[in-house]
Amino acid sequence: MKRIVVRLDVMLARRKVKARELAEKIGITEANLSLLRTGKVKGVRFDTLALLCQALDCTPGDLLEVEEDESPA
Repeated sequence: MKRIVVRLDVMLARRKVKARELAEKIGITEANLSLLRTGKVKGVRFDTLALLCQALDCTPGDLLEVEEDESPA
């Protein structure tokens, strides 16, 4: 089975942006951004994804990656 992995931390590091700055810029709480960064969310709104991409000058594919789930079936 495949799973979606959030690579937001990678993009934050590449852009040298702090999570606090990003949260303020796109208008979400640091707590919600932290949940997104750690992949502990069940979904993300397209408008939030668009704001993240705009703020970080990237595409959704830079933030989200599909990986093979290695856990036993």
